[in-house]
Amino acid sequence: MLQIENISGGYGDKKIVDSLSFQVEKGCMLGILGPNGSGKSTLMKLISGVLPPTDGEVRIDGRALADFPAKELARKMAVLPQLHAHAFSHTVRETISLGRYPHQSGWFSSWSEEDEAAVQEAMQLLNVSQYETTLIEQMSGGEQQRVFVAQALAQNASILLLDEPTNHLDINHQKELLDTIKKQAIEKELTVVSIFHDINLAAMYCDELLLLDEGRIVRIGEPHEVVRTHDVESVYKTRVSNHPHPELPKPQITLLPGVRRHAAEQTVRACDFLVTPEFVVYQSEWPLKTVSSAVVNAGSGWFRNFINRRVDATYNIDNSYEEMVGYIEDSGLKATDTVAMMTAVRTEHAIVREYEADFGTIVVSVTAGVGNGVDVSQAVSRELRVGTINTWIMVNGILSDEAFIQAMITATEAKTKALQHEEVIDPLTGTMATGTSTDSCLVAATQLGEALPYAGPITEVGKLIGAGVFECTVEAIHLYREAKKT
Repeated sequence: MLQIENISGGYGDKKIVDSLSFQVEKGCMLGILGPNGSGKSTLMKLISGVLPPTDGEVRIDGRALADFPAKELARKMAVLPQLHAHAFSHTVRETISLGRYPHQSGWFSSWSEEDEAAVQEAMQLLNVSQYETTLIEQMSGGEQQRVFVAQALAQNASILLLDEPTNHLDINHQKELLDTIKKQAIEKELTVVSIFHDINLAAMYCDELLLLDEGRIVRIGEPHEVVRTHDVESVYKTRVSNHPHPELPKPQITLLPGVRRHAAEQTVRACDFLVTPEFVVYQSEWPLKTVSSAVVNAGSGWFRNFINRRVDATYNIDNSYEEMVGYIEDSGLKATDTVAMMTAVRTEHAIVREYEADFGTIVVSVTAGVGNGVDVSQAVSRELRVGTINTWIMVNGILSDEAFIQAMITATEAKTKALQHEEVIDPLTGTMATGTSTDSCLVAATQLGEALPYAGPITEVGKLIGAGVFECTVEAIHLYREAKKT
């Protein structure tokens, strides 16, 4: 265990780090964050003993750092500094072998099988074995960085101190390096303390984070306790947005520019929708922020093009996503900039309506095929058959993340009410249908104009969504039924 007890220090009369206390357990990886000049590197020097503290002390397994002879301390603690000065020319192997010096009785005079195994393992872990005989000064900055991390790992110390270990590395080598360090921390119960400039990398890999500002701890704890919008904005003096990692229970931040988004006056209008027997298309000059359950580009993002494409009722493609991407690109659009849905309903029967309130307007578009209506409460006891109601809601305003979700809920409730009103029955259960098995919904917003933090049925925008989706769905069902008669 590494214990930092009320430590202070700096240079000359200038105190950089002031009264810091924390501890790092075995097998734990602590990331140190903070803006330039916050005291990160000074703290690392105090922990390593390079800089003597003016107050407090560092303890390793209960023993004061000052009580360790230099060579014994080097067997306990390995340090990767931020910058490396090359006084002599060494090969990669020689450089990494220096990490074994604390385990020697003299300069390589007692080189053992254990030393050799440690060097070979370190070279393999950092993927530098192929450079074994290469001179270190002939390597790129990123390659050198991996060699010096290998040197630190070869030291086989129980504590690893790293000052910006991903410096000079591309994103793949950043990931590989941190994967390696994290794995070593877990398997060998290393205590790892590392300085990071990249908050997202630190949050992904570290068990705990310490946020410094002006030499003091602003916050310490698990990543979700430290990477908080208010604290990050306050310390770094910049705007950020906080969101979850897509695969890990870790926070991630997105930097928000100081230059505000500029767009020409833009309003989604019903008259700008193109409705044909093959598709419904809306193309926007500027990207709209979108949340959808579409075939292509489901989830959230910013998109310009929106397609509701008609396919034959017998459509059966193994990879409908790839087929739809091909369709988009054959249409002269970019798949990366397009949200696309499918329906077996005749798209010339799409209902597109515009609704207005004090805040502005929304546009609702619905295609509805209800021959295979489904009572969702009975779905567990039956086989589902394909049927589709595609609903689009486009809002001329600024929706919050919460409002996007509420808009989806409000639209779904309105659709279900429309099916009840039209007495759409689940043909397999004989009960009232609540939708179909492959319904899709899209909510998009210009993110210009009035801020709309909520979109439930008590709000102005929610009322428009509820009334508009209900009205358009009812009319779309009427057209579908009329078409079925012919």
